[in-house]
Amino acid sequence: MESLIKIQNLSVGYDKLPVLKNVNFEIFEQDFIGVIGPNGGGKTTLLKAILGLLNPIEGKIDFRKDMVGRKKSIGYLPQVRHIDRKFPITVFDVVRSGSLMSGRVNKKTSNIKQKVEELLAEMGVFNIRNKAIGELSGGQMQRVFLCRALLSDPKVLILDEPDTFVDNRFEGELYEKLRILNHEIAIILVSHDIGTISSYVKTIACVNGNLHYHPSSSITQDQLDGYNCPIQIITHGEIPHTVLKHHH
Repeated sequence: MESLIKIQNLSVGYDKLPVLKNVNFEIFEQDFIGVIGPNGGGKTTLLKAILGLLNPIEGKIDFRKDMVGRKKSIGYLPQVRHIDRKFPITVFDVVRSGSLMSGRVNKKTSNIKQKVEELLAEMGVFNIRNKAIGELSGGQMQRVFLCRALLSDPKVLILDEPDTFVDNRFEGELYEKLRILNHEIAIILVSHDIGTISSYVKTIACVNGNLHYHPSSSITQDQLDGYNCPIQIITHGEIPHTVLKHHH
């Protein structure tokens, strides 16, 4: 099977100083990859490289032929804390702006309007379509920007820490929605919460200066240490708790 995205010997960073070095990684149809790693390890840098916002210092990123030159092939859900809440734009127009990235500007306005309304209704935010984004909660903001990311019917959906500032109810709804979308779309999900995403993702990529691919959603602390991925595994149950190493 041909990969949707193939990353080869990639080094990428800022001002010619690499944050990530010698990354080799492939993304295939119906992949659901959880990307984990410490702050500053390069997770967001990897996303920016895939999105074309950073040029490689070395190596390359190749896209399948039907994705080349088509921005609409990738949908992106940014971290809500990076959204300018003071920008004067309504929920409806935020979602509709996804058409500017999708190459659909020549399609009938009525068709785009219908698709926007369908997505808003599906995400349960149709009734706030005329509100300014500054009036939204974190969960509502996530719903709106997920609609925007899906407007172009992407082949790959990238989500950067979507569980940040989101209420617990919507977090569960979001992951169930992603599980359904994964039947049609490859998904890359950046998160610090291994305990939650391990129930949904299929594989895990550990990013900390380089990338180690783990072909399963089950991962142990010893494996994380071996991947040079210094984060703790947090489990979820009746009583929230963190599993720590033995100590004196």
